Amino acid sequence: MIQLALRMYHVPEVIQVMLDDDFSGFRMRFSTNDYTTNWINLEVGIAMGCTISPILFVMAMEVILKTAEGSAGPTTLGGGCSKPPLKAFMDDTTVICSKEDETRRMLTRLDVLMSWCRMEFKPKKSRSL
Repeated sequence: MIQLALRMYHVPEVIQVMLDDDFSGFRMRFSTNDYTTNWINLEVGIAMGCTISPILFVMAMEVILKTAEGSAGPTTLGGGCSKPPLKAFMDDTTVICSKEDETRRMLTRLDVLMSWCRMEFKPKKSRSL
């Protein structure tokens, strides 16, 4: 997903290769006083603590949101005002639809895209009005 976002936003290929090299091959292991696990390859996610990680995360989320946005039209608020169906800040996303079927279609599309990216929604953190 990160590579797709980098291409979509026309990041130079030399930077794409550098980031791919930096973010591939992450491994971790856990240790206690008595035991250390084998190394585990990390295949999903971005490195926290790295200054470019939040930027890459936002770029990847933007690709997801732009792809899903076509699932519903703008919501009319009256007085000639309308809002796009998705608003987001980092990983907090608000779905604003006028009709139930548009809301269902948008949520289904977002769920498919999140699954494709090996991410998931956390129902405990979700709200509906």
